[in-house]
Amino acid sequence: MPRISPDDPAVERVDAALQAWRQGDVALDADTFVHVADGGTPLTDGAAEAGPGLNVVVETAEGVVVLSQTCDIVKSCVRQPFVEVARLVEVEEAVAHEIERGYRPNYAVIPALRAKRLVADLDRVMTVEKAVLVSWAREAGGTTDEHARGFAAALARKRSRFAFPDDFNESVRNLQTHIQKKHDKQNDDGAGLRALREIRVTASPSWDDAAVAIFFWFVRHDADTTFKEEPWDGPLERWTKLVPATGRFTKIEGAVVTLSDMTAQEYVESDPLDLDYLSTRAG
Repeated sequence: MPRISPDDPAVERVDAALQAWRQGDVALDADTFVHVADGGTPLTDGAAEAGPGLNVVVETAEGVVVLSQTCDIVKSCVRQPFVEVARLVEVEEAVAHEIERGYRPNYAVIPALRAKRLVADLDRVMTVEKAVLVSWAREAGGTTDEHARGFAAALARKRSRFAFPDDFNESVRNLQTHIQKKHDKQNDDGAGLRALREIRVTASPSWDDAAVAIFFWFVRHDADTTFKEEPWDGPLERWTKLVPATGRFTKIEGAVVTLSDMTAQEYVESDPLDLDYLSTRAG
């Protein structure tokens, strides 16, 4: 479909229909997905050569979910003609559960499609004209503000994850494994971990220095002022002991805090540890 022109009589109809669409909405009747592949990839019906050594491949899809922000979706199709969508894929129940917990940041949960185990594959993205978008049957991807924030957070996490140095990733592996194993357990460790909203890390003087001091911010929810009616010293000691001082990392310290305990500077100079299921899982 050609790009819509300002004097096209369809502009008013398309712009009016766009007002109903939101980020995270889905179209299950969008049953094709297009990508550019190496010229050796077999062409499917409706596909074509994209240029020397390239082919356009058309695949069958379960549907798409809209990734563009709502404020961009509702702009006139003349001013901003395109939206970004991701392919929906069906996954096994165990994989869906892992996505909910943040283990697989390349995917995002669609609350309205959870029972069907359809999720957004954030590695499979294409742009479509808004006139195409409004030709599909819109279905709400979520029903609450929390659903909308959760989907937006999943998109942000995919794009903005901090690339920690490899030696730090290796040193924090025991802590990561501990959290993944214990988070849902009905014991003291599980209770303590579920009280956290996120874990942030500061490196001093910087991640690139030869000798680095690491500080972990275990950011708890405001309501959890104590752990089992005791200070948080016990859980804090157990968690920091899982990250030994080794190699460049000469000092390992930490604190259990609330967001209000941290200064704005401390927050922006720290980076979230890639264990996002602590802060994004429902409930």
